[in-house]
Amino acid sequence: MTAGRTRGRTARRGVPGAPRRLIYLTLTAVAFFSAIPLYYSVVVASRDNAALAEVPPPLVPGGNFFANVARVFDTVPFGLALANSVLVSGSIALSVMFFSTLAGFAFAKLRFRGRNILLLLTVATMMVPAQLGIIPLYMLMVKLEWTGTMYALIVPAMVSAFGVFFMTQYLSRALPSELLEAGRVDGCTTWGLFWHVVIPVARPAAAVLGMLTFMSAWNDYFWPLVVLTPENPTVQVALSTLAAGYVNDYVLGLTGTALGTLPLVVVFALLGKQIIGGIMQGAVKG
Repeated sequence: MTAGRTRGRTARRGVPGAPRRLIYLTLTAVAFFSAIPLYYSVVVASRDNAALAEVPPPLVPGGNFFANVARVFDTVPFGLALANSVLVSGSIALSVMFFSTLAGFAFAKLRFRGRNILLLLTVATMMVPAQLGIIPLYMLMVKLEWTGTMYALIVPAMVSAFGVFFMTQYLSRALPSELLEAGRVDGCTTWGLFWHVVIPVARPAAAVLGMLTFMSAWNDYFWPLVVLTPENPTVQVALSTLAAGYVNDYVLGLTGTALGTLPLVVVFALLGKQIIGGIMQGAVKG
């Protein structure tokens, strides 16, 4: 009887183990195939154009990476482009995190007249294609004399409808009303509740929103191409310049791509703990 119970416990323990291993194997395979384009960009960036014609193609890095990096910086003002993109993407991400959390707190937990209508109008703006606003936005930038400056990229993107909706949905579930009432009993103002109660609760979701916003701003190409000059580009505009010409220099283009991808990896490394914490928090609550 004891042996049967032991086998039963072992069998019950073994049932969830197989699906768990399958999930880990699937995630490992997805991560591996997702990293292949980035790895091959590094491989090409470390070789010359002649190596790309080899059969089979090279699969290990070569020794020309730093020479190709020097060529990128000699061809376009890539250092300035990196600095501009970091400034623009970082400013937009911080601004969207702050204002979206503030608006999400108001829509989720504060009671005021017209709240539902304002939230509906905010969400409705997401259905309007951004390209429809390019011409009036450019005219406004000309009137403000912001063309060719970073203000034209940062100010129009300081808050997003998606961020407001995202934080509203998160805070409506993750922030207990009892916690706010306890803070009010202790004498906290609405602004004090936001700083001392809402922000700590919203940190995991704000980290996810910040990463998504940073990536979106970093990869934005059309609006910077319209409003900036070639002498003061962002990374994406500089990469388009590298890819231009009668003959495509794939090594040069992929070297710039590899350099332009590194800040995104750094941002994920910095915010990864908060993102995973937010996912685990949601899993525990579910």
